[in-house]
Amino acid sequence: MANYKTVNPATGETVREFDTLDDAGVEAALEKAHNGYLNWRKSAPTQRAQILTRTAELYNERADELARMIALEMGKPVREAKGEVQLSAAIYQWYADHGPALLAEKRLDVPGAEESVVYRRPIGALVGVMPWNYPYYQVARFAAPNLMLGNTVILKHASNCPQSALLMEEILQQAGLPEDAYVNVFASNEQIADMIADPRVQGVSLTGSERAGTSVAETAGRNLKKVVLELGGSDVFIVLDSDDMDATVKAAAKARLSNAGQACNAAKRFIVVEDFYDDFTRKLTSSFQSVTAGDPLEADTVLGPLSSQTAADTLLEQVKDAVDKGATLLTGGAKIDRPGAYVQPTLLTDVTPDMRAYSEELFGPAGVVYKVKSAKDAVDLANSSVYGLSGSVWSTDLDAARAVAADLDVGMAFVNEHGTTLPGLPFGGVKRSGVGRELGPWGMDEFANKKLIRVSKK
Repeated sequence: MANYKTVNPATGETVREFDTLDDAGVEAALEKAHNGYLNWRKSAPTQRAQILTRTAELYNERADELARMIALEMGKPVREAKGEVQLSAAIYQWYADHGPALLAEKRLDVPGAEESVVYRRPIGALVGVMPWNYPYYQVARFAAPNLMLGNTVILKHASNCPQSALLMEEILQQAGLPEDAYVNVFASNEQIADMIADPRVQGVSLTGSERAGTSVAETAGRNLKKVVLELGGSDVFIVLDSDDMDATVKAAAKARLSNAGQACNAAKRFIVVEDFYDDFTRKLTSSFQSVTAGDPLEADTVLGPLSSQTAADTLLEQVKDAVDKGATLLTGGAKIDRPGAYVQPTLLTDVTPDMRAYSEELFGPAGVVYKVKSAKDAVDLANSSVYGLSGSVWSTDLDAARAVAADLDVGMAFVNEHGTTLPGLPFGGVKRSGVGRELGPWGMDEFANKKLIRVSKK
């Protein structure tokens, strides 16, 4: 059954289809990854680092090919797609550079024995369930630290990104990774549940929707498997003050509209202190209205389509619900008049708790602006969300901004920048945005056996 398809979201055309695994294919993937682990865990960290370095080089060498593939499969404009390829390469390179040192033994200063030593050791085959919005970056976040650690990977990508999934597997093998250390599978959700339950699998990492995370966590919990979840977000962009509103608005528009707004950590709620609200809202509305959509395969396109017509329809339903219940539509709110899953950049105000746009994640080029009287009110409104991925605070008063950032119930808070992702920074959230951390040394801890060996004289 062909459940994995490349469907160009700019045209709706089905380009290529792939069959889902049969039962024999599921068993073969499990056995391959498990046997691969038994060998890969014995490899030298320097060997793993060399393979990750070559992976990074191949990402950069094949950047145009990789970028065009995800532009075709999920609609990311090629110039943004090239940035994602470069970030993915940087992640593989970071673990190549730092991984061997992170795997070195750590001696503890604890009395009563000759020595107490902690080692980071792999735990086995892992299942990764990855989303379509950042097809390469999300996989690199999971695969790079775990391959460096000595774990092996069974990778289930989103059903609309089959060709980019195959490209990643091909590049890792081209870089010298044994083919049983990273196994791409075109599996159904039910087959993934069976894999998670299998004793040969030791953990699962999912980046995706809250619903998918709940399902995976339930299966993992029943089978006592370690889980890392990066789920939704309704991230805030808090404006306390500004001495350059044009620059602040430019940052706000980029934080909302990059990747057509399809990012968990995109700015979705703009919370502005009342003295600056009118100026900010007027300029952000104008900025949204100036954005034009285009073919994601064209080099000058700024705004591409959403990943599918279903995604576009869902976003427009959320906006309509808000307007029908009394929200003010400043701009947008409709499909762009061209073929494909395009939605106008959309801005709402006067959104109240009875509206879907207040509590649900808006996964597309639509945002909500709120007016507040004070920094305290901004924090209270920000923390009213069930999500807690990240947020940003904008101000000329760094002490005031730090205080607000410290009070946000999020995993990542930024001052005068939004959503910064670097290989050495931890990534992850709290509340319903998920559990666990990726990137940096934290990314090597989630699926590691921090093994203690304590030696005493007889």
